[in-house]
Amino acid sequence: MTQKNNHSDQPGPWALVTGASAGIGAEFCRQLAAQGYQLVLVARRADKLQALADELKNAYNAHSLVITADLSQKDASGIIAERLEQEDIRIEYLVNNAGYGLPGSFHVPGWQDHADFIQVMMTAVCELTWRLLPGMRERGRGFIVNVASVAGLVAPSAGHTLYGASKSFLIKFSEALALENEQNGVKVCALCPGFTYSEFHDVNGTREMISQLPEFLWLDAKDVVSDTIRAMSADKVRTVVIPGRQYKAIVFANRYLPWLAAILSRRTAKHFRVTDSH
Repeated sequence: MTQKNNHSDQPGPWALVTGASAGIGAEFCRQLAAQGYQLVLVARRADKLQALADELKNAYNAHSLVITADLSQKDASGIIAERLEQEDIRIEYLVNNAGYGLPGSFHVPGWQDHADFIQVMMTAVCELTWRLLPGMRERGRGFIVNVASVAGLVAPSAGHTLYGASKSFLIKFSEALALENEQNGVKVCALCPGFTYSEFHDVNGTREMISQLPEFLWLDAKDVVSDTIRAMSADKVRTVVIPGRQYKAIVFANRYLPWLAAILSRRTAKHFRVTDSH
């Protein structure tokens, strides 16, 4: 599950990013490395992680610990934490980014598919945070970014049933965690991007469908990450970070014109949600 290297003597601080192999996760790694962080890279694809580790070393002289892990496995977070302890690595910046979409109506996939989804999207986030948070509190400094989504803030639609629900959970979890730790030097936020250029829709097989969306709805991962890092460095952190004016407007409409948001969600969902009536 892991690639063994001795990194305990490398200068800190250290950041850990799950889902680091591509998209928003990889961009977090690049921008944190540019700020002087050493990286713990976590994902399932060892070749992608090693390529990123080499890139970070060449571009920023950043050291990386590569941990290949499948967060759908119940022991994954514990194994990651054990590896960090072995290497004497103390995480200051945690980005819970790993995630995916499960297309279709709720009754169609097998229960194990749903169980794996819940494990990755919610349980693993909570467990890894629970394991790393005490060290941050003891040191009086830390950053936790839980990558949620605008889907957790707007009216639901048919299809991908657990996706928006899981993101709503991450938002509430982050808000409560921020309140609990605001006096302990640990800053927490839920990042809520909209549609972002990445491999996300290739992985869940909806690229052709999602490509029908207008260009103005798309965000660049670089902008999403830079907005978040800037927000986290502020004296008073915004617990919910929504990149892009277009998505701020969408969330505003959902909050103050919920009837209109519900109508628009039902009408536009066919362009980005897969359902199955069987």
